[in-house]
Amino acid sequence: MNILGVSGSPRGQRSDSRRLVERVLEGAEAAGARVELVDLGDLHIEYCLACDSCHARGTCSRTDDVVPLKEKMLAADGLVLGSPLYFNSVTAQLKTVIDRMADVIHCQRFLGKYGCSVCVSGGPEHEIGTSYMNSVLVRLGCWIVGAVGATRSVPGSFEEAQHDATVLGHDLVQAIQEKRKYPEQEIIHAEMRERFRQLIILNKDRWPHEYEYWRDMKWLG
Repeated sequence: MNILGVSGSPRGQRSDSRRLVERVLEGAEAAGARVELVDLGDLHIEYCLACDSCHARGTCSRTDDVVPLKEKMLAADGLVLGSPLYFNSVTAQLKTVIDRMADVIHCQRFLGKYGCSVCVSGGPEHEIGTSYMNSVLVRLGCWIVGAVGATRSVPGSFEEAQHDATVLGHDLVQAIQEKRKYPEQEIIHAEMRERFRQLIILNKDRWPHEYEYWRDMKWLG
């Protein structure tokens, strides 16, 4: 079992949100998983050009570090996203990576994976960050196991979050082992499948790669 943690903070090893990602990975490793941490601050990341290359040909026109990162995410059984909260959202680094996942969401290529998120904020709004990250993961096809957040302005919040993150990592592994299902998320998966089925059929001439993928998966109906 492979668990990939992605830290979206630009602060590197000084990042509190990265520390929470590391705690999730520690919990997952203690439960028997192979783990890897990717720090987006170490990568060369370019913006999406909305060129449709991924939809039409299955390849990205960019040749930066997002391409191998996407392959690592596709190979993982579980994903952990982490970010500080910047102006009511995740960092630009993480958002740019998410924007480069257009073909992944169109083809629902994360179906069957499991995910969770962590966020650190200065005020009490860290749930804005975890809710956003988990909403992205579930719409990409993941089963969401949970989230952990911390408020740096509240004494003891970060220490408690570190403990909770380790527990979350263990639960992530258990969910994968059990092939756990979440009925409320099944509804979202079904809605996304139908939304993109219609979109793929409508654009089959413009997006031959994605149309062929859906045809091969026998999802077109």
